Amino acid sequence: MKSELAELDQKRAMPDDEAPDSVPVPHALVPHLNETAILLDIDGTLLELMPTPREVWVPPGLSDTLNRLAQLTSGALAMVSGRSLNDIDLIFAPDVFRAVAGHGAEMRLSVGNEADDVHAPPMDKELKRRLAAIAKLSPGILLEDKGYSLALHYRLAPHAEKAIYEAVSLIRADLPTAPIEVLPGKFVCEIKHSGFTKATGVRELMKHEPFRGRRPIFIGDDVTDETVFAIMPDMNGLSFSVGRRAMGVNGHFDAPSDVRAFLARLLDPR
Repeated sequence: MKSELAELDQKRAMPDDEAPDSVPVPHALVPHLNETAILLDIDGTLLELMPTPREVWVPPGLSDTLNRLAQLTSGALAMVSGRSLNDIDLIFAPDVFRAVAGHGAEMRLSVGNEADDVHAPPMDKELKRRLAAIAKLSPGILLEDKGYSLALHYRLAPHAEKAIYEAVSLIRADLPTAPIEVLPGKFVCEIKHSGFTKATGVRELMKHEPFRGRRPIFIGDDVTDETVFAIMPDMNGLSFSVGRRAMGVNGHFDAPSDVRAFLARLLDPR
């Protein structure tokens, strides 16, 4: 086990152009899932990206894989997403998973609880109104209000990217003391309260049972996942990117389907 994990750790230090072309399934972890925590981004990682956030769907077999992994890890499986807890539950219904949601703004430490901790207050209504008006710049810009953040999706209007970010910059310049942060993503611009990230949420999550003391495996795909990639070495963890060779990870997957296959193979005792 140690030699296989040491090899994966060495790959984290590779320059981007020398990153591995494929991710070996860490068979050494399979007999030791009771010592592992599995942390998963959703959009673009576990599930394919769709034209709109509401169009994502859970492929057949994934629910069984996730539930079996949750059982074998004694519950140490969590979603780490920019989506709200409510959105996560709608996607995976009727299944309910532990989660770091809203880029760390919400957290569910135990299944059955709506939310154990909310780190961020609701966004100022006037600020939200001004940001929401940006959606009128072009047909196809979709507005998503998460309460503590606001996302402008432009997958259906990619030509509007520059105008969206310029409009957000003007609002930030007009309100320099507003405690907000802009998160660029894959065809989405999200504005949230500063001071919390997926990484702060994961650090908090790993302090609690059943995650405490386990070695985390984190899989993510987007810029917002890079904060978690960065802290995995502090936790003796492993990290994998999806669709691109992110810096500082142990390896990468080409597509969400490869991530799902990887998770299913972790259940194989061979």
